[in-house]
Amino acid sequence: MGKRDFARAHHVAFFDAMATELPDDYATQEVNHLTLGYFAVGGLSLLRELDRVNTEEITKWVLSFQVHPEAHGDEYNGLFYGFCGSRSTQFPLPDVKVQDPCHNGSHLASTYSALAILKILGYDLASIDSKALLLSMKKLQRPDGSFMPTHIGAETDLRFVYCAAAICSMLDDWAGMDKLKAKEYILSCQSYDGGFGMVPGSESHGGGTFCAVAALHLMGFVQVDLASNLQDSASIDMHMLLEWCLQRQVTDGGFQGRRNKPSDTCYAFWVGGVLKIIGAYHLIDHCALRDFLLTCQSPYGGFTKFPHNRIPDIYHSYYGLAALSLLEEEGVEPLCVELGILSAAL
Repeated sequence: MGKRDFARAHHVAFFDAMATELPDDYATQEVNHLTLGYFAVGGLSLLRELDRVNTEEITKWVLSFQVHPEAHGDEYNGLFYGFCGSRSTQFPLPDVKVQDPCHNGSHLASTYSALAILKILGYDLASIDSKALLLSMKKLQRPDGSFMPTHIGAETDLRFVYCAAAICSMLDDWAGMDKLKAKEYILSCQSYDGGFGMVPGSESHGGGTFCAVAALHLMGFVQVDLASNLQDSASIDMHMLLEWCLQRQVTDGGFQGRRNKPSDTCYAFWVGGVLKIIGAYHLIDHCALRDFLLTCQSPYGGFTKFPHNRIPDIYHSYYGLAALSLLEEEGVEPLCVELGILSAAL
């Protein structure tokens, strides 16, 4: 495998294996089973190899994780009727009372992953019980505009604002959130240097910045046109955002997620995706970024976090492919960057 060649066949074999059976090392991530499935199915879709899996079986498997209200009106009872991330979060433990609401393990990130998989597989999301999902999701939004990921609480940050926006966008129904409140929360997360922290007052971060800008774009507050964005002073400080993102491409051609950190495969998508959304992707060094990504290819297929590592992981493998999609690599399908899924799935 040449260092500068895109090893498509190796990547197909890697994602095919991941879609069939995850290695033992992923057992500790069982609660994120749907998200791991999203990476595997998404990877095959970007490689035009979805025919390697049984889409009907996967569709049934994903749908089996949705939690449905037991009675009319239950969507207002405070529980979230989305998708659980795995079997262990779907059913109550033996020593837990059946009526304990904690056994409803619906989670915003798992719900995003579920809908993304279904979209990729060509499932008509109009068949989903979206009313209960969206009405109960709106209850997760806090007074400051942020979202809890589950009805029993947990941290609130930009990841879950993004998940809520992506869910509403994929279902083509914005009843699940107050967009103006969400926008105000996002704006409060922009740091002094132009990037976005995960929560107000925190350090700018590539993942947080993607969640902020992609959510604003999905909600209709950011256009895919740099000139228009730079003129819109009512939204975010676009000049500083642009400068912060461009500064994340470092000397080895890759992108770092924060200042003074090494470049990392996934940020080629997270930060590169922001530049794509605001219409500034042409300003980066494409050749240097491609070279960096290809040094992160594992000899076993898939991508590693850092250059010249050998053991790939499914997270960096998916976002490595996604980054190459943004670069229009031959053999990789175009990506809808703001949703993180195959463009053809829309």
